[in-house]
Amino acid sequence: MKGLTREQVEKRKRLGLRNTPVEAPSKSVGQIIAGNVFTFFNFIFVVLAVCLVLVGRYKQMLFLIAVAVNAVIGIWQQLRSKWVVDRLSLLAASSYPVIREGKEQLLPSEELVQDDLMVFKAGVQIPADAVVIEGEARASEALITGEADAVYKRAGDELKSGSSLLSGSCLARLTQVGAASYAGRLTVEARKKGVGKKSEMMEALDKILHVIAVLLVPMGLLLFWKQHWIMELKVPDAAVAVIAALVGMIPEGLYLLTSVALALSVMRLAKQNTVVHEMSCIETLARVDVLCVDKTGTITEPHMQVSQVVCLDEVHGEAFTAELVRAYHRVLPADNETAMAIQRYYGEMVPEDRDRMKERAVSKIPFQSKTKWSAVEFEYRGIYVMGAPEVILKDQHPELSERLSHYARRGERVILTAAYEGELEEGKPLSGKVRPLAFFVIANNIRENAEETFRFFEKQGVTVKVISGDNPVAVAKIAAQAGISGAERAVDARNLRTEEELWQAAEQYVVFGRVTPEQKRLLVKALQQKGHTVAMTGDGVNDVLALKDADCGVAMASGSEAACHAAHLVLMDSDFSVMPKVVAEGRRVINNIERAAALFLVKNIFSFVLTVILLFAPLTYPLTPIQLTMIGGFTIGIPSFFLALEPNEDLIRGRFIYNVMRKALPGGLTNVLAVLTVSIVCEAMDYPVAVMNTMAGVAVGFVGVLVLAGVCSPFDKKRFSIWVSMTVLLAANILLLGPWLYSLVPLRFTQLLVLFIIMGVSIPCLLLIHRGVEKVLGQMQ
Repeated sequence: MKGLTREQVEKRKRLGLRNTPVEAPSKSVGQIIAGNVFTFFNFIFVVLAVCLVLVGRYKQMLFLIAVAVNAVIGIWQQLRSKWVVDRLSLLAASSYPVIREGKEQLLPSEELVQDDLMVFKAGVQIPADAVVIEGEARASEALITGEADAVYKRAGDELKSGSSLLSGSCLARLTQVGAASYAGRLTVEARKKGVGKKSEMMEALDKILHVIAVLLVPMGLLLFWKQHWIMELKVPDAAVAVIAALVGMIPEGLYLLTSVALALSVMRLAKQNTVVHEMSCIETLARVDVLCVDKTGTITEPHMQVSQVVCLDEVHGEAFTAELVRAYHRVLPADNETAMAIQRYYGEMVPEDRDRMKERAVSKIPFQSKTKWSAVEFEYRGIYVMGAPEVILKDQHPELSERLSHYARRGERVILTAAYEGELEEGKPLSGKVRPLAFFVIANNIRENAEETFRFFEKQGVTVKVISGDNPVAVAKIAAQAGISGAERAVDARNLRTEEELWQAAEQYVVFGRVTPEQKRLLVKALQQKGHTVAMTGDGVNDVLALKDADCGVAMASGSEAACHAAHLVLMDSDFSVMPKVVAEGRRVINNIERAAALFLVKNIFSFVLTVILLFAPLTYPLTPIQLTMIGGFTIGIPSFFLALEPNEDLIRGRFIYNVMRKALPGGLTNVLAVLTVSIVCEAMDYPVAVMNTMAGVAVGFVGVLVLAGVCSPFDKKRFSIWVSMTVLLAANILLLGPWLYSLVPLRFTQLLVLFIIMGVSIPCLLLIHRGVEKVLGQMQ
């Protein structure tokens, strides 16, 4: 078959029959700019600025500079991240063998068109709907239908996009591409329904912003009514008071900081050759406390080789074993690393083998991770099986089983081939009599940095679980050599016959051997149900279900394409030793976002609570927009961006919203008490409004400096420098620019004395409120 011609391909592209992805790998430049400029809060800021223009208070519009700077920084950092990630995504993109004009060539998914002839092999994920023309394969549709059982695909059968081939190979013709394909339709439908996975942190931030957005306008209108009609302030003065309150309620830099921090994190990971498929997995990485790993490709090198062949058939000898293995793999091409190692050892069939093995194969059963064996039935020679020794031998040949266990105790993988007498049924255990012919010892070296990597996770409080399809004794030995704690606690998953037994074993054991793909998935779910945040690493088709269900799935690029598509992260260098850096990056960014979010919410809590009180109290709003902009810049905005770059590898505990409120509430409530005290004193002493604004602004700035000190603690050289520099800059602004830019006035001795007393009392007040908040939120959690 020659496939499509160039003219036919171009015609289909013009007709829109191209396999264009439904979801772009990253936002476009226009989307990034629009996302940072056309926001709800930016719209509110513009409306507030227009109001200030109408009342002639132009100087109070300084907050627009902060808004513009925020937008520019957000656009620039997200564009930088996009360029780095797009370059890496291009390298990571899968290419597919397609036949055009009689020649096979590799093309990326988006270059495929309807009616293209495709060559699909084991491990590939189907990029578009297709129909099998010739060949035979077993496909898994678990990711798109939820059905764990493999489905045989023969000529005339449909291959659904999103499914993956477990074994075999076939020639297929694409029938539906892009949004018209099965996976494309699912994606479009999910988008219509708003289905999308958001992290706990982003959900919490969305809720906070939603509450603020709902309350902003009605509270502003009520406060204006109160200040103008009840307190009898002039319209310009009332407008300035209301706008100050609203500016204080808007967390203008919080969402920006979060977006920029995550974008920079994705960029850092990209520079370490790690592709991020889902942004939410960065937060998940920070919370991981259980890491499930496969043995092959994670603890050990991905490539294997035969180190020893032991012939057990004294009648036929080694020549027959070689002849049989070559014929066996002619019928069942090697589609996993173990089989490929054996095939490489013996090579392709030679002419002499073809002369002796002219008989055709009557039937064949490919290897399945569930059963751990494969079989070929030849027309005259009978049935031969190959796979895990304990699965093939069972209770037969106990002396051989004991001999083979010696290799398992050394951590080596053993594959047995035997003649078989009995009925074969796919997916069922072998029940007939076997005659062992030979076994192969497979060498699989431990990765050079494995021990150091697992030592890091142990120090960080992350429990490592090894989940493998290999012999549990061999896996335990390898795990112990790699320095995994508790490796001696190993179990054969074949003995875990019920879900209840599997769930109990999830916490009890460290090493799980002879695990089926469905059991891997159930182990991940069991650990999640027990309150753990689970990361899973893998590289094979048998890991796909577990990778998808884990809180964070990490795939090796050298593994199967299906695993890479199912994972949240892909290690392009297939080097597990970079995982500590990946986890550390997740912890750094989320810890720092929590820290910075607390700074932003101090101002929002203060403004919200103060506004609610002033709706009922006979007091005027004591601050101006320009004062809040100046104080927020030096105690929140500037330091938060520096703090977001701090290294921080601490395991995150507790929920995001509680962690943030624990840090933000004391500062916000202390500000409220300080400002209310200033307002009451100024009202009682009949001080001018300008004096009240000055005293309130200095008091809020002082509390802001105290809160910043708490967020920066424990101090190191860098954090202390940030705190000192922000304190000095804030004081310099107040003293040097206060009179003409921030409308501050000189204070008399008695006024200064009152201000210093309020500031002094703020310190123990902040500590007492902090203890109270800790106690209350601790009980709530």
